[in-house]
Amino acid sequence: MASITLKGNAIHTSGNLPKVGEKAPDFELVSTDLSTAKLSDYKGNRVVLNVFPSVDTGICATSVREFNKEASNLSNTKVLCVSHDLPFAQDRFCGAEGLENVINHSDFRTGKFGKDYGLDIVDGPLQGLHSRAVIVLDENGTVLYTEQVPEIVQEPDYVAALKTLS
Repeated sequence: MASITLKGNAIHTSGNLPKVGEKAPDFELVSTDLSTAKLSDYKGNRVVLNVFPSVDTGICATSVREFNKEASNLSNTKVLCVSHDLPFAQDRFCGAEGLENVINHSDFRTGKFGKDYGLDIVDGPLQGLHSRAVIVLDENGTVLYTEQVPEIVQEPDYVAALKTLS
């Protein structure tokens, strides 16, 4: 269980992020077209998992915009933005913003992704949502980098995450 904060108040996650060097757990998430997406669908590509509570909040929206901007410069890399938001909200947001370099997936159907990756917030006002985290995987699904953002209203360290891909 990780301890993070929400505006300085302690909250907790259901576990810990996968460790660097481990194989990332496969997942089944829902794409914006309501199809099922699995990590194994991205085998052969490097993957950045940008995980956050809701695209309808300022910092979450900023992280999607920032990773969208950076994704166009990354070769053989897919940036997956993951939350409990409904796929319709994710699609609406990216459409309204003109964001085309990230792929949105929702964990609303089963919640298994959040449990398997230790991301579910288990107490406080955001209970049931995912914590803010970045996980970078190589072409074979091995974890290269993780960041459990310690303060939920803080942006992730984009530079550190993307540096692992250079």
